[in-house]
Amino acid sequence: MDNYIPIGDQVLYNNHHLVAFNKPNGIPVQPDQTEDPSLLQLGATYCQTHLHLIHRIDRPVSGVVLLAKRKDAMQALHEQFRERNVKKTYLALVAQEPPANEGELVHYLRKKKGKYQTEVLDQPAPDAVEARLKYTVVGKSDRYFLLQIDLQTGRYHQIRAQLAHIGCPIRGDAKYGFRRRNPDRSIDLHAWQLRFSHPRTGVAEHIVASPPATPLWEAFKIPTPWEE
Repeated sequence: MDNYIPIGDQVLYNNHHLVAFNKPNGIPVQPDQTEDPSLLQLGATYCQTHLHLIHRIDRPVSGVVLLAKRKDAMQALHEQFRERNVKKTYLALVAQEPPANEGELVHYLRKKKGKYQTEVLDQPAPDAVEARLKYTVVGKSDRYFLLQIDLQTGRYHQIRAQLAHIGCPIRGDAKYGFRRRNPDRSIDLHAWQLRFSHPRTGVAEHIVASPPATPLWEAFKIPTPWEE
């Protein structure tokens, strides 16, 4: 399995408690119905120990995924995510310019019945959850706009659905209205930065994952990550 993807080349952070990878797009974080090797499985082979899931990103998305080597570390990080003490920042490429150079999006999301998709509502509904994010346009080319997304809640397909709702579907994301798929079925959404407190020491940790090394991503100047 470790020959399937050189996952050791994607290690961003590694200690006795946690390990983080820069997940390539196309790899599921956890086993799914396809039975393709997952990041959990590949990571366990690399670390030679069982790994625990802390959070997820979608299969066609690339970027930081943090996994726990110990159950107590998993539980501590789950609590940080639940209390919204983990800071998550993404990068996205869109073809339509947002209505403003920066802004906050507040919507109400609910899963569509029988579909792996999220519906976006402008007003509260009994079966919908609030979703918040902030975006900033940080780069432009002739055809695309680079957005920095500061995620304030972690909902199913949140960034994909909210950006599509304002007329800015992510490049390659045909499920949410982009005009065509990317050839490799990826979408141009990247989990760029993750900040959290180490579960044992309490020290602030900051992980940065470089976007995919493709001509389109490399055409943009990626902003300087947060300062420590």
